[in-house]
Amino acid sequence: MKVLLVSFYYHPELGAAPSRITNMANGLKREGVDVDVLTCLPNYPKGKIFEGYRGRISKKEVIDGINVYRYWTYASVSKNVILRAFGMLSFALVMWLFAFKRKLICSYDKVIVQSPPLFVPLSAIILFKSLYNRKVILNISDLWPLSAVELGAMSEGGKMHKIFSWIERFIYRKSDAILGQSNEILRHINEFESPKYKFLYRNLQKYDVNVEFHKKGEVVKIVYAGLLGVAQDILGIIKNIDFKGLGVEFHLYGGGNQTNSIVEYINNNSCNVFYHGYVDKSQMANELAKYDVSIVPLVVRIKGAVPSKIFDIIPMGMPVLFCGGGEGAEIVKEYNLGYVSEPQDYKALSENIARLKSLSDEEYILLSKNCVKASKSDFDFDVQMKKTFDFISSI
Repeated sequence: MKVLLVSFYYHPELGAAPSRITNMANGLKREGVDVDVLTCLPNYPKGKIFEGYRGRISKKEVIDGINVYRYWTYASVSKNVILRAFGMLSFALVMWLFAFKRKLICSYDKVIVQSPPLFVPLSAIILFKSLYNRKVILNISDLWPLSAVELGAMSEGGKMHKIFSWIERFIYRKSDAILGQSNEILRHINEFESPKYKFLYRNLQKYDVNVEFHKKGEVVKIVYAGLLGVAQDILGIIKNIDFKGLGVEFHLYGGGNQTNSIVEYINNNSCNVFYHGYVDKSQMANELAKYDVSIVPLVVRIKGAVPSKIFDIIPMGMPVLFCGGGEGAEIVKEYNLGYVSEPQDYKALSENIARLKSLSDEEYILLSKNCVKASKSDFDFDVQMKKTFDFISSI
C-alpha cells in the first residue's frame, strides 16, 4: 500500500502538530506502508522559513526513508486571524504545483490529509479526490472553526466563521473516512453529513525508553515542553503561580508568540522559572527524564481537545498537572495520572503543586507507575499503529 500524507506541518518543525503527522508517517512506514509526505517549507513555530529552505518555491528531500515534498508558504505567527489564514491559504494554493506529478499521484492508494488548517484539506480534496479520484482520509486533530470561537480568535456568525463553517461541512461530506484524535471530535463530526468510516487516532508518542517508574527529586522540578502560545498561556501561569514560594522549579522548552514576553518576565523577576529554548525531538526523552511532573494547560475548555502533552510524558512515568476540562481531564482522572484543575484556576493549580510536592516517595511512585501502565496499555503507539493500518487498508 502506498500513502501520501498531506500536512501543513512536518519535521523538523517542533510542537504537537508536526510531531503528530511525523509520528504517523514513521509509524505507517514501520507497518510496511510506502509513505510520501506533501508539506510546506518548515517554519513552525518561529514563523520564519528555516535556514537551508529559504529562497525556494519547492524542495524534495528524504527523511528517515520517507520522500518529503515541500512547497512555499507565507510564514507568520501573527495573532491576526487574516494573516494566519493567508499563510494557510498560500500553501493550499502553491501545493497545486504537485498536481503536475500525475504518475506519482496515481500511484497512491490513499491520501491522508491533516486538518486543521481547513484550507489545506479543502484544496487537497479537490486536487486528489475530485481531479485524481484518490481515496481521501481526513485526520482531524482540532475542531475548526469551533475552537477558534472558544479561544476568542473568531466571532461566531461572522464572515470568516461562515466561510470556515462551510469548508468544515464540505471536507466532512467529501472525505472517504475520518481519523479523530478524541471521542468528542468523532461525536461532533457525526452531527454532520460524513463518511461512516471513522477511527479514534490519538496523538501518541513512541519513545525508545524502558521506564517502570519515576522517582521524585529532592527539589520538585516541573516541566512544560511545547507551544508557548495563547491557547496554553504559560505566561499567565508564571505570573500567577508563586513557584519560588512553593519551593519548586518550573522549566520551559519550545517557542511561540508568548516566548519573548515569557523570557522578559523571567529576566526581570526572581520566580524559579527557567527557559531552555528548543530541543530536538530525538533529545526530548532524555530531557524529560530530568523532571518530576509536567503541567499540561489549556486556557479555556476547548471541545474535542485532548492535549498531546499527556501522551508525550506518561511513557516517562511522569505525573500530570492538567489545567483544563473535557476528555483530557477525564483521562487523567480515570487512569489516576495526576491532578486536575479548571482552566486558569491558579489557586487550584497551586494547591495541586503543593499536594504533589508533599507526596511520600511511595505515593509518588504509585502515580508514576499508573502513567507507565497506561502508556503501555490503552495508549501504546505500536498497538494503535497496527489498528490504524488495518483501518486504512479497509477503506
